[in-house]
Amino acid sequence: MCMRLMTWNINSLRLRLPLLQRLDAQHRPDVICLQETKVSDPLFPLQALQALGFEHVHFAGMKSYNGVAILSRLPFTPMTELPVWCQRNDCRHIGAAFETPTGPLLLHNFYVPAGGDVPDVALNDKFAHKLDFVDEVTRWFTDTPPRRSVLVGDLNIAPLEQDVWSHKQLLNVISHTPPETSRMADWIGTGFVDAMRHIVPPSEKLYTWWSYRNRDWRASNRGRRLDHVWLTPDLMDRLKDIEVLQDVRGWESPSDHVPVIADIDIVPTA
Repeated sequence: MCMRLMTWNINSLRLRLPLLQRLDAQHRPDVICLQETKVSDPLFPLQALQALGFEHVHFAGMKSYNGVAILSRLPFTPMTELPVWCQRNDCRHIGAAFETPTGPLLLHNFYVPAGGDVPDVALNDKFAHKLDFVDEVTRWFTDTPPRRSVLVGDLNIAPLEQDVWSHKQLLNVISHTPPETSRMADWIGTGFVDAMRHIVPPSEKLYTWWSYRNRDWRASNRGRRLDHVWLTPDLMDRLKDIEVLQDVRGWESPSDHVPVIADIDIVPTA
């Protein structure tokens, strides 16, 4: 038995709840991490999610923007001592601790700022905030080295050349600029392994996001890998498989991101 973990930028939970229900029926994840839920906490559709069997739910949301959630069939303890990044309470990170026979498993769910359109900190406050956010998170993990941890989410950075449809054309496009990719390397270097690239070699194209601007996204295939699954080295021997559910991008009224599923050979204590 494995823990089946799904991460997905759902781009509005209430709008795409039927897609989440369809995904659950097809793949039966034990834990789902959502980003960009775009719903304030009082309006969070808790009963609908519990009706699917996700009895354990932790979420932080705001109206129309951002928002993260962890849905689980397995019991967990929410992580309550996490930083307020960049002194903004903008609902971009939550965590959970699962008990297992070999010790706790820590799960981090992140939604990193997108960064706007202009890759210049002097001209674009959103880009400056994105770089500051990643710097601050990296310092925190440096000071608090991760152990038995999984980090997932929409990190809004495509770090490798084969994580974008054209490395040369996107070098000055936010999500693939050197200031971002170098910072992601530093973040991973605090104690994580890029688990998706452990399964799919770095020489192969791998995308999780296709812009709404591409009328025929499948034909043009101008994608980027913005969604990530990282494990600490002490869990890598437990990783069994990772799958990018690309076909979900073609469903009716989709998110521009697709879900990623990781199977990890750890059975939490019920």
